Amino acid sequence: MTEKERNDYFYVCSLIEYIARETKNKRGVIASALGLDGLEKQLHDAEVNHCLSFEQVSDELIEQYQIPIGNFDTISDCKYTIPSFLDIGKLYSILIEDCATPGNEVSEMMNIFCSFISDEISNFNTDLYYQNPSYLECSYKEGRLLD
Repeated sequence: MTEKERNDYFYVCSLIEYIARETKNKRGVIASALGLDGLEKQLHDAEVNHCLSFEQVSDELIEQYQIPIGNFDTISDCKYTIPSFLDIGKLYSILIEDCATPGNEVSEMMNIFCSFISDEISNFNTDLYYQNPSYLECSYKEGRLLD
């Protein structure tokens, strides 16, 4: 993966996290609403969109893809410091790079966001998002959190 591609994945993963927080949806709901074509489009547009505010791009995508308000609120009841959407976006981009085979990054992005690991990462009352990326990768591939 080139440095530009890393930056694009980081941006799109952060955008998905941002939209999910704004709409109180699971991250997989956002990825599924965009679909593979929408994810590819956002990756293509990332270099330009990163110059815009996350709020603006988020509002446009929520409207364009008719993303509803959900009830998956991981922020309000959190007892601890909440990682920024950029911190979580970085974590997802690392996970994608570590897990995807070349040429299948977009599909792997969809798989990761729609998997159990995404909901686990979103539980900010745990420290999972601080875990070593290798642990997250192995857990994701195993289909469960490893002991």
